[in-house]
Amino acid sequence: MKISALLTSAGINIGLCVLFLSLYSVLRKQPANVRVYFGRRIAEENERLRGAFILERFVPSTGWIVKALQCPEEEILAAAGLDAVVFNRILVFSIRIFSLAAVLCVFGILPLNYFGKDIQHVRIPSESLDIFTIGNVEVKSRWLWVHCVALYIISGVACILLYIEYKHIARLRLLHLTSATSHPSHFTVLVRGIPKTAKKSCSDVVDDFFTKYHSSSYLFHQVVYKVGKVQKIMTGAKKAYKKFKHFTDETVDQGCRSITYRCCLCGASSNSFKLLNTECEQNRGKVDNQPSLNSDDEECTAAFVFFKTRYAALVASEILQTSNPMKWVANLAPEPEDVYWSNLWLPYKQLWCRRIFTLLGSIVFMFLFLVPVTFIQGLSQLEQLQQRLPFLRGILKEKYYMTQLVTGYLPSVILQIFLYTVAPIMMLFSTLEGPTSRSERKRSACCKVLYFTVWNIFFVNVLSGTVISQLNVLSSPKDIPVQLARAIPGQATFFITYVLTSGWASLSSELMQLFGLIWNFIRKYVLRMREDTEFIPSFPYHTEVPKVLLFGLLGFTCSVLAPLILPFLLVYFFLGYVVYRNQLCSFQLLNVYRTRYDTGGLYWPIAHNTVIFSLVLTQVIGLGVFGLKESPVAAGFTIPLIILTLLFNQYCRNRLLPLFRTFPAQDLIDMDREDERSGRIDEIHHQLHSAYCQFPDTEDVPLEKIKIVGGDEEQGSSSSSGESTGKETSEDPKMDLSHPTLKRLPITRLRHAVRSITFLIRLQKRGLA
Repeated sequence: MKISALLTSAGINIGLCVLFLSLYSVLRKQPANVRVYFGRRIAEENERLRGAFILERFVPSTGWIVKALQCPEEEILAAAGLDAVVFNRILVFSIRIFSLAAVLCVFGILPLNYFGKDIQHVRIPSESLDIFTIGNVEVKSRWLWVHCVALYIISGVACILLYIEYKHIARLRLLHLTSATSHPSHFTVLVRGIPKTAKKSCSDVVDDFFTKYHSSSYLFHQVVYKVGKVQKIMTGAKKAYKKFKHFTDETVDQGCRSITYRCCLCGASSNSFKLLNTECEQNRGKVDNQPSLNSDDEECTAAFVFFKTRYAALVASEILQTSNPMKWVANLAPEPEDVYWSNLWLPYKQLWCRRIFTLLGSIVFMFLFLVPVTFIQGLSQLEQLQQRLPFLRGILKEKYYMTQLVTGYLPSVILQIFLYTVAPIMMLFSTLEGPTSRSERKRSACCKVLYFTVWNIFFVNVLSGTVISQLNVLSSPKDIPVQLARAIPGQATFFITYVLTSGWASLSSELMQLFGLIWNFIRKYVLRMREDTEFIPSFPYHTEVPKVLLFGLLGFTCSVLAPLILPFLLVYFFLGYVVYRNQLCSFQLLNVYRTRYDTGGLYWPIAHNTVIFSLVLTQVIGLGVFGLKESPVAAGFTIPLIILTLLFNQYCRNRLLPLFRTFPAQDLIDMDREDERSGRIDEIHHQLHSAYCQFPDTEDVPLEKIKIVGGDEEQGSSSSSGESTGKETSEDPKMDLSHPTLKRLPITRLRHAVRSITFLIRLQKRGLA
């Protein structure tokens, strides 16, 4: 690839970034998009602007950038949690280390690479990008020691910055632990693999076991039930009530015909309501006569066990309860909002099988992805493309801009399209593994996406390019550094275009919320549906963390070999710092994302391990390059650097990593004693009874302010059965108009259905008690 093709790709992506950033600054001011860029409360406050015409709304501005940069870390921690702070610190670390690398390598190593061989240079736009890599340096060059010194400086500064960030995140994690004095998860242990007996229920077995072996600290327990059907019915009733409750103070006429709507796409008509034949009234007598539910058959082999102190819960979660490790497996419970109830009923013995199957599925998917990656490599190599597709020779030779577009922009775009399928599939695999918390599921998906992208974007692109170009394969593991040293300088051009496409353009689309904007338009103007004020997504850590870490890997491995990538990476990290702070600050957190759960900073060990892997890989590749260039001094000095980096990693694992695996007993005991002295312990124990509620309270739907006009028969039946619901007709004589979208709505049937569901839930809760 020539410099002109790279400039073409850079120009296209810069134009897209400027366009998206300008559109964002305009679209976020439009009242019609207030649900896309702002949350429920902000939308209500800006409701008054919907009909107003303000010229400022249509002028691009940079005020959001200033607000994002002024947002302090404490505000991000309070509003978005520790995970948001960790993600922000990853960006800060990347900006610091690659700023140093860019200054050092662009001004120190890039000229040495460019003038490495005594050749006749042409104009820079016509130069090949290989001229700027270490491949252009002469064998046995006396300037290779500069590359070795740069590698030492980058590795040393990276380790120092890593240790500083690691200590900072660990301190915030301890602060997060000690400041949260009443988290229910600190007193709760999730027990799985409970043995079943024919004589006793699961609840009695749990109570007998912990009363016998943890009598001094055991408080009470709550058994997990497998009630998927009842849960679905209850969720459907809640959704129906939420759709119905905004019609309060309206009058319903059951004697009118239903109205129809026309679809904006196909023109088909649909009734506003379809009357469904419900058997609620027929089965209501059977439900009333049923004394209780047989909850023993629906009990799972899992339970939440509550302890009197945090220290007792920690001890119970860290020790083996019996001589059989597959029974009475105890772990600290996740937060109530973080519990993934659908997986709690899975038998514990199945989990290892599920993990093996999902691992095999992930490996198969990774190998299936080799097909598009190999095809994309052919697009990035013009000579090979002309050999495989001869009919393109005339087009590529006659139209020079087509050559620049095909080699400089098209490969990374196609790869980015295929990568959109990775995150949903990996999230599905993580769900099938059986995690008990939503944060654990997302963290597992983050690791899978990270492994997938590092393998397919880095190694497969490098090795497939080597195999295709040189028809050579790896004969033995000792040849891996040499093969990587030969391949990476040639693949640096593709990595640069990938940073432009997947980095710059994707950040702009993330800021503009392109998919949310399109869905909002389709929902409002095509499907004619009401705005969904309840759904606000959480931040996609499982896609953004691997992307940032992958770019860090590319930066480290190419910093000495092909330093031309560093300015483009630095622009990406600076832009990402502004964009993600805008998405995570409190004033924007109410807008785009909502924090439902938090891992407590557990994404940082993933980032630390990835950076260490990137450094060691860079040093191994440097060792191979120095060997190819026949520089024994530079190669000899690289080996101690690899050993020192591994020793640093081992020190961090012993010094700081245990703080992310468990809680320190000293802090927990101090918190317990402080609660006892202040008298808060009884209040905390009382709150534990309603902390983990598998069946949320279901109240009767208040229909007091709805007046039913017409349908005398149904009105009579409703008046005879409405003793417990209070007043069901409006006393306001002015409410005599019927709502146009509620005609022929079976009010009594809806009321009977909700009451029956409420009765079922009460019986189920009685079984829980």
